[in-house]
Amino acid sequence: MFHLFADLDFSTIILLVLALFFVLFYEAINGFHDTANAVATVIYTRALKEQLAVFMAGMFNFFGVLLGGLSVAYAIVHLLPTDLLLNVSSAHGLAMVFSILFAAIIWNLGTWYVGIPASSSHTLIGAIIGVALANAFIMDTSIIDALNIPKMIQIFLSLIISPVVGLVIAGLMIFLLRKYWTRKGQSKKRSKKRERIFMTPEQREKLYGKKKPPFWIRIMLIISAAGVSFSHGANDGQKGIGLLMLVLMGIAPAGFIVNMGASTYEITNTRNAIHNIEEYFITHNDELNTVIGKQSAVDTSIPVNDLNQYHCDYSRSFTTLGIANNLFNKMNDYGSLNVDQRSQARRILLCLSDTVSHVAKQPNVPAEDKQYLKSLNNDLLKTVEYAPVWIIIGVASALAVGTMIGWRRVAVTIGEKIGKKGMTYAQGVSAQITTALSIGIASYTGMPVSTTQVLSSSVAGTMIVDGGGVQSKTIKNIALTWILTLPISILLSGSLFWLAQKLI
Repeated sequence: MFHLFADLDFSTIILLVLALFFVLFYEAINGFHDTANAVATVIYTRALKEQLAVFMAGMFNFFGVLLGGLSVAYAIVHLLPTDLLLNVSSAHGLAMVFSILFAAIIWNLGTWYVGIPASSSHTLIGAIIGVALANAFIMDTSIIDALNIPKMIQIFLSLIISPVVGLVIAGLMIFLLRKYWTRKGQSKKRSKKRERIFMTPEQREKLYGKKKPPFWIRIMLIISAAGVSFSHGANDGQKGIGLLMLVLMGIAPAGFIVNMGASTYEITNTRNAIHNIEEYFITHNDELNTVIGKQSAVDTSIPVNDLNQYHCDYSRSFTTLGIANNLFNKMNDYGSLNVDQRSQARRILLCLSDTVSHVAKQPNVPAEDKQYLKSLNNDLLKTVEYAPVWIIIGVASALAVGTMIGWRRVAVTIGEKIGKKGMTYAQGVSAQITTALSIGIASYTGMPVSTTQVLSSSVAGTMIVDGGGVQSKTIKNIALTWILTLPISILLSGSLFWLAQKLI
């Protein structure tokens, strides 16, 4: 690992250390907010002691990050403007990364301090949008072109729909439990036993003198809390991985702009994907020429070995393929390329991937071809959308440390201040199962969702259906924070990026 940093000068190392610190600090604050949600119910219902619950959350977050893949990490990254993404190692790229980080940290830290469960996902996405808008304003380009609109719509839909789904499903679970768990005709003793799931910890202690939940209820609470932690790591942890990779590519491009550990097999797959894409474009050139340009339209005015003048453009796809073939045809590992060539390889692969994705969305492309192009796209990105194991471990550790330090402020809001009454065991289990499943499915499909919003809305759903109602003041505060998070983070990051550009 350390040999990848060997050629950096002292000032660059200081900049890198600062950037890594800020990313991990952001992840720790994410732990304050989101991972605290995972332990809130299990601690509030007294299923586990605080220290043990926090340790469990950290452990399952770790495994969630480790096993969750990278689809969410790069879904977030690809919200960035294409020009900034392709030139992340430039001064403008670094200004982008630091603007996003500072904006996310300022808002997340402020909302954590007052104990409001704001969404780290909304904050990060808002910060990315702010940079994109500021970049369009500075470069005097179209705002529509600056934003990855299809990806943004997809992500916004997942962020809007997920809390609604959480509220409805958790409420439905409580409704079904109330209707079928304590059915008429049961013996009085059996009915009394089953009704314990609808008690709050305070009620159980008052009636039976016992602080802990009944054994089987306790097991359900612990397992569902572990599921929330795992799902959180698999989804939110990936966002930190994406940020860390942006930082490393920007400050130490020689070692991280592409996967220097990529095997010959992976590079061969990438080369084959380039050839197969070229073959597909040639075969279907008649129906796709309005999208990718004509086969003969190769722009020879741009030297293959100097891509400073090159800009990604769908209509020049055959030029992109020509450059890609030139780079990869005789290459077996990235170590044989110099730093500029590695950067070129990344830019070309990302541009080609963007083109393939665009082609796959055309209405005249058959479903079978769409699947084929998706497979080729995966092979294209294998060596540029990656993360070393030590980064994954670092993000998981930051989440765990954040949980241990700051879980209490947000956990109290989740456990005591959403409903007018204390949380029952049934409400805790229903909210946690709903959250774990919702976020797990989102992670599998590569959709970033907010753990905070899903769990908070799930708890609210159980409270409403159970007849306890919700505390309007807390709900108003949470709703206001959710509404303000995007515009404030957009304004913060956009202002910081604009200021940084003036100082560069």
